[in-house]
Amino acid sequence: MLRALFVHDLLFALLLTTPIYAATLQASVEKIVADYGLSTSTSLPFPSATQSSADCQKLMVANWSLGKGAIQDNPANLAFVADPFPNDPPPFSGNQNLSGPVLQAVYPKGSYSYQTGGSQWYNLWNATAGSKFQTMMVSYEVAFDTNFDWVKGGKLPGLRGSTKSNLAGCSSGKEKELNGTDCFSTRLMWRKNGVGEVYASIPTSNGLCSKEGISCSKASSTSIQRGSFGFTSGRWNRITLLVRLNDPPNVANGNIQLYYNDLKAIDQQGLQIRTNAQVFANGFYFSYDPASFLFSLVTHDVNNRTFFGGADKTWETPQTAHTYYRNIRMWGSSTASNLTGNTVNAAGRNAALGPTTSTLAGLALAGIAAALCI
Repeated sequence: MLRALFVHDLLFALLLTTPIYAATLQASVEKIVADYGLSTSTSLPFPSATQSSADCQKLMVANWSLGKGAIQDNPANLAFVADPFPNDPPPFSGNQNLSGPVLQAVYPKGSYSYQTGGSQWYNLWNATAGSKFQTMMVSYEVAFDTNFDWVKGGKLPGLRGSTKSNLAGCSSGKEKELNGTDCFSTRLMWRKNGVGEVYASIPTSNGLCSKEGISCSKASSTSIQRGSFGFTSGRWNRITLLVRLNDPPNVANGNIQLYYNDLKAIDQQGLQIRTNAQVFANGFYFSYDPASFLFSLVTHDVNNRTFFGGADKTWETPQTAHTYYRNIRMWGSSTASNLTGNTVNAAGRNAALGPTTSTLAGLALAGIAAALCI
């Protein structure tokens, strides 16, 4: 774990000191949009002044296209507050003017699930406009309190998708998500010391669980490339998540990409994200809780949830903590993945563990060395 953190710090140092390295791996949000033809876009509007929790809830319900027209869990834990880190943007911020209030989520002391802290809601972008998104991307910036205690982990927002009949489904670990017939979700998680990963509720076909960087559990979602990046507290972190659905449904050619501060950290190919051609990506998924902060990416629906995440008090936050969000933007396309992939032989879940974080850190170091030699 410490080695992975060393890699994260080294990557950040290289951004500032090694132009060749940065130029080789950097991909701005605008470049990704152009590369994948993401012609449809939207953003979540923020107020021009800070707002109490009650006024925050009114704005979100009126303007954020929330599923079920409401914030599902703990709306009182949300408010629009002054930016706590106005002078600490992520690298490659360009000329964006991001002054103004940001969304704050509160994790009360002792909370460790969305029942005890955090909040949950999902956005149904374009649910009635007729577009059936087969590729979707979300980009947002997240900040953690200075000296944020990561404990054992937490969930962060991402994307989700579903059939038209299940726009409210797929939170995590349910059979209908894991077999890809009804929905899917692709969120983020932080682990100890801020180590990051994509946390996906998708089928694990064609031996996915035995592949490098994949860790599976029979009862929950799949960890993808844990340790390939790491969050920094006390400043803004930019997350960009791209999900390209497999097509046709019985071919594992789906693709999940994660960019951290505009650097590609994950490019997982060979995925069967859905087994039903009527599953599309539909929006943003916000899931928040003091022990598990999670962002899920789905091609036609986003479910946004954050919380410290675990089943017992070993995950609980020892003090009241906060995360902050701003600049939430989404793009979509009706074009699915055009990558090659193998026909699916079996969709059973495999409990095989992926490589350790130390292994991933070694691979990252090798990538740094290769970049420096270019």
